[in-house]
Amino acid sequence: MSRDLRHVIDALQAGVVILDRAGQVEELNPQASRFLRVPVEAVLGAPVERLAGAEHAMSRLARSVLASGLSAQESDLKVERRHDTDALLDVAASPLFDDRGEPDGVVLVLRDRTLQKRLLQLEAERERFQALGQMAAGLAHEIKNPLGGIRGAAELLAHRATDDKARETAGIIVREATRIASLVEDLMVFARGEALRLRPVNIHEVIDGVLALLALDPVAAGIAVERVYDPSLPEFLADPDRLTQVFLNLARNAMQAMPGGGSLAVTSRMTLDHRVTTPEGRLVPTLAVWLEDTGPGMPEEVLRQATTPFFTTRSGGTGLGLAVADFWVTQHGGMIHLESKLGRGTRARVTLPLRRAGAPATDPRAKAAP
Repeated sequence: MSRDLRHVIDALQAGVVILDRAGQVEELNPQASRFLRVPVEAVLGAPVERLAGAEHAMSRLARSVLASGLSAQESDLKVERRHDTDALLDVAASPLFDDRGEPDGVVLVLRDRTLQKRLLQLEAERERFQALGQMAAGLAHEIKNPLGGIRGAAELLAHRATDDKARETAGIIVREATRIASLVEDLMVFARGEALRLRPVNIHEVIDGVLALLALDPVAAGIAVERVYDPSLPEFLADPDRLTQVFLNLARNAMQAMPGGGSLAVTSRMTLDHRVTTPEGRLVPTLAVWLEDTGPGMPEEVLRQATTPFFTTRSGGTGLGLAVADFWVTQHGGMIHLESKLGRGTRARVTLPLRRAGAPATDPRAKAAP
C-alpha cells in the first residue's frame, strides 16, 4: 500500500479494516481501532475473529464475502465494550481481487451509529416528558380539589369519632389521601419543568454527599461501596440539587435490589469519544458516571419499562424514582442508559455534558444560580 493511500485511509471518519485472502487483518485505520476498542498492533496478522469474536456477525460477514466474492452489508451490529456502553456499527464488506480476478481479500467499512442513536433517544425522551407533563397537569387539576375534600372530611370524622374503630378508619383515609397527594406532587415535576439553577459543580462531591446520606439509611446495610473516580474531571455547570436527586434515586434503587447485601461500584471518567451538540451548534464533551450493583438483575421486559412512571416491581414502590432521575438528566442535556442481565446485576450509566462557565446552557430555561 502506498503511503499516500494509507494517509487517505487514516484520515477517513469511517473505520476501515483490510483482510488478506486468509481472513487475517492486513491493515486497520485509527477509526476502526477506536470503534472496536482494539490496539492496531494487537490485531495485525490475526484472524478477523480477533476483532469482535468468532460468533460476531461482523466475523461471519467477512468470511461469507471471502467465500462468495460478493459484497454484503449489515446494520446495527452491537459491539460490546467493557468500560463503556455498547457500540452500534453499520458494516459493509467488499471483496478484493488480484490481477487475475481471483479473490484476494476483503475490505470492511465501519460506520459508528452509537451517537446518532443516542441523539434520537434523547429527542424521544424529551417528547415523552412533554406528553407526560401535559398528562400530569390534567391529572393534578382533576385530583387535587376532590382529594382535598376527602382528606378534610376524613379529618373531621376522626375528630368527631366516638370509638377507636371509627378513628382508625378515618386515619387510614387521611393517610392514603396524603400519600396520593404526595404522588401527584411528585408527578408534577414533569408538568412544571422547573428551570435548572446552574453553577460550577464537582461531580465527586455530589456523589460523595449522596453516598454519605445513604450510609445512614438501613437500605445500605451489608453493602460495600467502591469508588473509582477520575481525578482529572473538571468542574462543570449543572444543578447540584437536581443531580443529588438523580444519584440518590439511582443509588437507592441499586441498594434496594440487594436486600441481602452486595457491592455497589461507582465509577466516573471523561468520555472524549462522545460529544453533544447544543442548540447553538457547539460540540461539548461529556462525562459519564456508572453505578453498578451485584443484585439479581432485571429481565429484558422489566428493563425496557424501568424509567416509565409508576412502573415498579417492588412492593410499596411508587415507580417514580428512575423516571424522575431520567427527567433531570434529560433536562441537563444528558442521558441515562440501563444495562442488566439476570444473575449479573445492573449498571446505570449517566452521561452529562461538560458545559463550562461562560458557555451557553443546553436548556434555554436554565439559569445561573445567584
